[in-house]
Amino acid sequence: MRQLDLRRFPGFFAVTMLCVVVLYAPLMVVAVYSFNASSSITLWGGFSLDWYADVFTGPEAPKFRVAAMNSLIIAVLAGCGATIIATAAAVAMHRAGRFRGKTASFALINLPLMVPEVVTAVASLIFFTAIGFSGGVGTILLAHLTFCIPFAYLPIAARMQSIPDAYEQAAMDLYATPWEAFRLVLLPLMMPGIFSGFLLAFIISLDDFLITNFVKGAGVETLPTAIFGAVKQGIKPNIMAISTLMLGVSVVFVTLSWLIGRSGQRDKA
Repeated sequence: MRQLDLRRFPGFFAVTMLCVVVLYAPLMVVAVYSFNASSSITLWGGFSLDWYADVFTGPEAPKFRVAAMNSLIIAVLAGCGATIIATAAAVAMHRAGRFRGKTASFALINLPLMVPEVVTAVASLIFFTAIGFSGGVGTILLAHLTFCIPFAYLPIAARMQSIPDAYEQAAMDLYATPWEAFRLVLLPLMMPGIFSGFLLAFIISLDDFLITNFVKGAGVETLPTAIFGAVKQGIKPNIMAISTLMLGVSVVFVTLSWLIGRSGQRDKA
């Protein structure tokens, strides 16, 4: 039976290019105008790096510095926590055999991916209010940790599926305990997936705005919410510079996640 090749369908290339333009043209416009020497966001006045210098030394630099530090701390902690939980979940799902509630557990792990983010944000706000948690870095961290678990789980689970359990069985045949078989055999083989999962969870947390805006409370800002607050007062070129820097960081981390995952698959092959 012939394999279906979508690329041969009439109009496939045109539709693909249209989608690429719609998705990425606004990002390119923001990146280009972040180097604009003029203070206008529509008129080109020549190439300049002044707005990038303004991000670090301008009057709004302290506000953005604090917001960036909050974002970084939360993203690191949420990424680490989500990766640990996702690793444990992947081991349980792929090495524990069949158990009651396995399908429900899998659905529960991936539920944040299927639920609209605004619903997750509202539910998190209601939950924290109900248990008496005041908004702050702690509530943002807990919300991000929950939301990032499925993003960390996907590359880790994909890596687990490609590792036969014969490796651990061989180790235990050679008198290794189950913990030693996991720590010395399985865990090193899982590391590319674990690193990919951490990087993906990190960048999802770093870039999140909607959930953060609902649960952050007064006086606490992350970089996305600080940018949103500045935009409400008018779009300035320094905002474009910050957005371009965040875009660059996101591209780097997503690329690293993809390269590490691909490297792990190539090493296995």
